[in-house]
Formats: sequence, C-alpha cells, structure tokens
Amino acid sequence: MPANDKDLHPIRTHTCGELRSEHVGTEVVLKGWVDTRRDLGGVIFLDLRDRYGLTQVVCSPQDAKAAYERADLVRNEYVVSVRGVVGERTQETVNPKLPTGEIEVRVQDLVVLNSAEPVPFAVSAHEEKRRTANEDLRLRYRYLDLRRPELQDILVLRHKACRAIREYFDRNGFVEVETPVLMKSTPEGARDYLVPSRVHPGQFYALPQSPQTYKQILMISGLDRYFQIVKCFRDEDLRADRQPEFTQIDVEMSFPDEEQIYATFEGLMQAIWKDVKGVDLPAPFPRLTWREAIERYGSDKPDLRFGMEIQDVSKAFEGSGFRVFDRILAGGGRIVAIVARGQGDWTRSQMDRLDKDIVRRKIGVGGLIYFKLPSDGSERYSSVKEHVIAREYVDACIAAVDARPGDLVLALAGPDPEIFTHMGKLRLHMANETGLIPPQGEAWRFVWVTEFPLLEREADGGRFTAMHHPFTAPHPDDAAALDRNPGGVRARAYDMTLNGVELGGGSIRIHSSDMQRRMFRLLGIDEEEAERRFGFLLDAFRYGAPPHGGIAFGLDRIVMALAGTHNIRDVIAFPKTQSAQELMVQSPDTVDAKQLEALHIEIVSDETPE
Repeated sequence: MPANDKDLHPIRTHTCGELRSEHVGTEVVLKGWVDTRRDLGGVIFLDLRDRYGLTQVVCSPQDAKAAYERADLVRNEYVVSVRGVVGERTQETVNPKLPTGEIEVRVQDLVVLNSAEPVPFAVSAHEEKRRTANEDLRLRYRYLDLRRPELQDILVLRHKACRAIREYFDRNGFVEVETPVLMKSTPEGARDYLVPSRVHPGQFYALPQSPQTYKQILMISGLDRYFQIVKCFRDEDLRADRQPEFTQIDVEMSFPDEEQIYATFEGLMQAIWKDVKGVDLPAPFPRLTWREAIERYGSDKPDLRFGMEIQDVSKAFEGSGFRVFDRILAGGGRIVAIVARGQGDWTRSQMDRLDKDIVRRKIGVGGLIYFKLPSDGSERYSSVKEHVIAREYVDACIAAVDARPGDLVLALAGPDPEIFTHMGKLRLHMANETGLIPPQGEAWRFVWVTEFPLLEREADGGRFTAMHHPFTAPHPDDAAALDRNPGGVRARAYDMTLNGVELGGGSIRIHSSDMQRRMFRLLGIDEEEAERRFGFLLDAFRYGAPPHGGIAFGLDRIVMALAGTHNIRDVIAFPKTQSAQELMVQSPDTVDAKQLEALHIEIVSDETPE
C-alpha cells in the first residue's frame, strides 16, 4: 500500500504513551508504527507505537468509513497518522499493563505515511508477541531491533547517565576538552587501529586507545580539572563486555592525592545512580589492596555481593605427608579453600562433574579435593582416603574454614598467586550454581582495588610490562627498590569495580622526566625510542609539570550495570559483533584501488603461492 501524497494532519498533538483518562473527549493526532492489528469483524483495532509507548486506536465504519477502509489495508510496522477523539475503554477491556490502558482513540481519519514489507523478525512492544531472533540477524537489521522498547529505554538511560556526568563535573569545576582522534601510535597494551596519511606517504596516524598523554599535557597546560566523554579504539580480542570502539569517561586532575580521587569519583557514581536510578549509594566505598582482593576473592575485580571468601589452609596441611601438597608448599605455593554453605549433600556424580568439567577442563587446575559434611550430621566424606591424608589434617582444614554440618569444603593447591585466581573462578561458578548472586540491579557493591604491582613479567618470564600503563607513578615507599626489585614495587594505581566488573581504572602519574625515563628503561624502551614516541611529553615535563592523576571509566560498562544487561552490544546503538563486524552497513569492507594508490598502500595476499 503506497504512502499518501499528503499528510492531512501534520501536527502531532500527543505521543503514543501520553494519553490518560483526563484526556477523554479531546481530539488528538497521533503518529507512529502499527505494532499490532486486530480485525474483530467490522471493527479494526490498531496498537500504535512510538518510543514513548502504545495507544490503542479503534477504526469502525460507523465513525469514519474512509479511515476504516484504509485501516483494513495496513499491516504491522506501517507508519500512520491518525486523528480521533479519546474515549474511555469499557471496564472489561481496560489493560492494566499499559499506562494508556484506560483509554482508546476513536479514529476519524487515518493517513498511511509509509508502508512496510513483512519484517524479518517481530519487533512488537508486546513482549509475548516477540520471537527471539538470532543476534546476527538483529544486528543486520539494527534499525528494526532498535524499535524494541527495551533497547530504546537503554539508549535513553545512557543519555541520562551522560547528562548526570556532565552536570556533576560542571558543578565540581571540571572543563570538557576534546582531544585529537588522529594521533600518534604509542604502546598502550593493545594493538592500535592505524590510519594511513595521504599527505605523508608511509606514515600513519593511530586512533586513540585513550587520550592518556593528551590529558597529561592538559594538566601541564594549567587546566587543573579536565574531563571528556570520548571514543577510544583498541584492536583486541572481543568478549561480552568489549568492543573495538568504546566510550570512555576520561578525567584528570592536578595536585590530587588518592583520597581526593576516591572522594571525587565516589561522588560521580552517587550522582549517576541517584539521577538515573533514584538510588542513594552509601559512601565511602570499601577498599582492598590488590593482594587482599586476590587472596580473598581470587580476582582484582572482586564480586562482593556474596561471601564464600577464599581461605588459605596451607598451615592445616603442613607435614601431612601427601606428596602433592608437600611439593607445592615446599615450592612456595599455597593450599586454598572455600566453603559452599548448605551444599554438603551434593552427590558423587555432581562432584565428579564439578571436578572434571569445571576444575580440570574449564579452569585448568590439576584436580579438586573436597570434604562433604552432610546436613544430617552423619560421617563427613573426604575425596582423599585417610591413608593419603590423615584425618587430623582434614579436621584441621575443616576447623580453619569454620565448616559446619551441611557444608561443602572445596580445596585447590598450586603456585602463588595463580592458585587464588583459579579458586576465584571456582568461587564464581559455585555462586552461580547455588543461586548466591542476586539479579543485576538488586545490589550495588562498589569497591576500590588499590596498590597494584607497578610491573609484571611477560608470560614467557621475559621483560617487564606495565600492569596499567607506563605513566603510572610508583608508590613512594617503594620507589627506591625500582632498580634492585622492580617486580616488588607497588603502583599508585586504583580500579573501581562493581559486582565483579571493572568500571574504571587510573593512577597518580609520573610528572618527572627523570622518573619517566627510568620507567621506560625498565620496560625495555631505550632513549631513542623514548624520544621518538614520547619526546613531546618528556619535553613538557621540563617546563613545570604539576603532580597530577586521574581515572578513566568505561561508559558502556556503567550503562550495562544500570540497565541490568551483561552484553555490551545492548547499550551501544550500532555495535560490532565479536568478530569486529558492523553487520548493518557491512563494515569493514574493501575500498577502491584508486583510494589505496593515493595512500601508497598495496594489499598483499597471505595465500602461499603454488
């Protein structure tokens, strides 16, 4: 059915979520999409949808024959304009699920503004009428997917979060400054996206992984307090909470200490949650050192919504004679345990699956040792025979973790600190398995993780890399040990995490050119490379750089938490898949040979010639 040449009622008087019983008797004009159509034999009901809601409109030949005839031809997702009078629904037809459910619009005129072909998947605002579609299909037709109210609500929520962020920073003296998108390639920990220069053949810009050096330059420039809601780009392997392009809340301050940082950004979270969710967050947020987080929760982004903390039971097994334990303890390793309260009645087959499928296959640890304390108080069960580990050592372990009848004790052994990380994964699995984790949105457990190691060894035991980035200042109490024990130096770094997800991380920065050069040398960056990549920053340090520090938050992750979703693609209007493709516009794509020629680029095939 073609669209009408002319919209007979161009002014929309109300949205489809606005009308209530007080509007009864009012003549209105509504415009939107036909969500559903019902023909009850002589009367046609249309649910008209826009991003504000749904309104039922009624077309009958008695009210307007021409409008009824047009309504007989419309189908789902047609765009229409209706003029009519608001009426009360009869008591038996009131829909309590809809804010507009007490009224309907008796149509006097209907105009088809655009027709629609049958859609590849249902996008109805009525949840029960939608069919679950494959995510790739939904991303291919993202403009249809975005008609779903839940996705529109998330985009509105994101807008509200950005508004709250800007208002908070403005109240606190921060200035929003845009930094370049075409910048220089610098080592930030992930691969850069490179942009070839036509004007300078053979040279490349890089898309920013973060505005790190620019925001430090702004502090040296005397701006004092900067923020920016900015796009960042990282060419890294993707997962549920990563995208190749993402949005960062980037912040920097002059002359701060850690306490000022913590107070400022706890205030930011309080402002966002109050404005967007109406939730008053308690502050100050708890703090854990990196070592405490690893040893208690097995993660540097701990989930504090439930207990089941990791406990070191190495002392309980000292001298046990169990060769595996003795060897691990002699090598500086640890034996750690968690208690799953009320799970002491797990069956043998359940425990075998936990050991084989989760501990060995998924987590990658050699094996699980467990002790079951049945709820009826009967004899406890040990997965190791008494001649292997004597009863006294098992009893010492059970006492050390305060296990009681009905509990299940799970123990792992291995090198420190890796064994804590492995147990942290098992902790999360058990919490999910036993229903300990509350639904997203019912608990907000923020925590600061502090005193990270400044450096970490590469996986092959080779050179050091920066755990955060090369501009992070060492802890003042450890700076003297940079040369003799660099691996033991703590950083003035901090992360804010929420419910097991890192929301943001930052640090007090190095502001001395001598210390920055020293850090570069530890990272294997020689003088020539340091000058080539960071000469501008080292020069700036020579002209009165103030002490400064800041943080960067993942806006997408904050919105994920506010929206209660675990998929970052739900909170981005036009996201990319886990293979870094944007399916709607089909990017990345090939380009014309002339474009490549102008950029002095040749595509080299990776196929091996015969």
